[in-house]
Order: sequence, then structure tokens, then C-alpha cells
Amino acid sequence: MTYYLIIGVVFIISMIVQNRLRSKFAHYSKVHLQNGMSGKEIAEKMLRDSNIHDVQVISVPGQLTDHYNPMNKTINLSEGVYMQRNAAAAAVAAHETGHAVQHAVGYSMLQLRSKMVPMVNISSRLLQFVLMAGIVLMAMSGSKTVLLIGVILFAVTTAFAFVTLPVEYDASKRALVWLKSSGTLANNAEYAGAEDSLKWAARTYVVAALGSLAQLIYFASMLAGGRSND
Repeated sequence: MTYYLIIGVVFIISMIVQNRLRSKFAHYSKVHLQNGMSGKEIAEKMLRDSNIHDVQVISVPGQLTDHYNPMNKTINLSEGVYMQRNAAAAAVAAHETGHAVQHAVGYSMLQLRSKMVPMVNISSRLLQFVLMAGIVLMAMSGSKTVLLIGVILFAVTTAFAFVTLPVEYDASKRALVWLKSSGTLANNAEYAGAEDSLKWAARTYVVAALGSLAQLIYFASMLAGGRSND
């Protein structure tokens, strides 16, 4: 019951933040930019201003599917952000370009995050099966070994979630500094919209990290409290 309570609380908070984020983006999508630039054009301008010439800006399907791919050096903007000319689109486009800037300058936390990706992919695929098997084996025989492996795998994904936080916040900071210093956002309403949009986007990562930590603590406490025949 404790585990399901944790999952339920995390899910509810996550849904609240996600709904708030969508509401914010819908609101700031109505704050049209005086310069008339699209998300694509903003990303390309920030790349030029940052002296980055080997990154391509492309459109991808979906909503809030925006991301930077360091493997093929592409800024992938959702269809709405790619074409729209408003404060929300400007915020997202500049944020994803912020990741490209991080890549170009060798930002240490981005490098660490990238190095963790293969390990996290393996952990994510095995995690649920190992945890389930570990819990069953501990209940039946008292053996903690498999559950310990599951907890270690979960710790890897939790660490990844926390490493992601400074990467995301730094990208938003770079975006907002450039949007202001470059004069891309012409007035306070445009800048406030971009800033608020990125603030709520960042909170989704905070919720995910804290939720992962809460689950990790639960499984670790189960491991610590269980009997052992090892």
C-alpha cells in the first residue's frame, strides 16, 4: 500500500504540473512576438549568434516533443513551436538551442548525462523485472541479492533524473539571457511569458526526480527491513 500511495501522489502532482504547463503554453502562445520570428528562425539566430554552424533545426511531430539530439546535432522542434511566432515558441526554441550551446562549449553536466545514457537504457529495460523477482525471492526465501541488484538499477535511473536537472535549468538560463541580450523579445510581456513557460517546464523534471527518489527510498527501506538467508 505504501508503494501505491507513493505512486499515486507522484502521479497526481505530475498531472497537476503537466496540466499547468499546458495551460501556460496555451496562454503564452497568444502573446505574439513583435519581430514576427518563428521558433525555427529564433533557434537559427541563436545558433548563429553562438557561432554554431553545424547544427540543423528540424520539425518533429507531436506536442511538447521538442529536444536536442547531440548524436546527429539536430534541434528537434514540435510542429507548433517550429512554425509559431509567440512567447511560448520562442522560449522552447531558445531552450533547445541552449542544449546545443552546452554541447558546443562542453558543458560538464551535459557530458555526464550523455555518458550515463547507455547505462540508463539498460537499467530501464531490466528494472521492473528485477525488482519484481527480487521482492518475490525475498518473500519466499529471504534472499536479498536480486532485490539489491534492482535497487542499484533504480539508483542509476534516479541519479540520471537528478543529473538532468542542472542540464535543463542551465539551458533555460542560457535561453533567457540570449533572448534578453539579443533583443529578440521586444517587451516585458514577451520576456515574462518565455520565463514563466520555462519555469513550469523545469518543474516537470523536478517532479520526476523527486518521484524517482521517493520510490528508490521505498525499495531501499524494503531491502533494509527484509530478512536475509544470504
